[in-house]
Amino acid sequence: MKEILEKAKYLMIVAPVYAQNTVDLQPEGTDWTNLFNLEFSQIISAAIVLVLVIAALVFFFILVVGGVRWIMSGGDKANTEAARGQITSALIGLVIVFSAWAIMAAIGFFFGIDIFSFDMPSVLDF
Repeated sequence: MKEILEKAKYLMIVAPVYAQNTVDLQPEGTDWTNLFNLEFSQIISAAIVLVLVIAALVFFFILVVGGVRWIMSGGDKANTEAARGQITSALIGLVIVFSAWAIMAAIGFFFGIDIFSFDMPSVLDF
């Protein structure tokens, strides 16, 4: 067994020396330079969309957990009320998240600022 471990250690040390780079990390037709040309407005836009999606998923998960707690309460009044409060809080959170989305969409519609687009023009460009 000790001999096998010694050979395995030797193989782990020597194998990278003999390894050949046969994998093309950048396939034909792809251009990674766009990642270096990101503007601040694009990063903010992506962050806003990411926060909205994560918040919606979190509140939906809380809603499902509240529903399961209600089902598992077994008729106990205190557990049922706690589950109802959790469901109410999750629904209020979902309403707030979707209201924020609707407000940003309305701002985009009325002022021509597309907040959800990743290729927004910069505010400082004239």
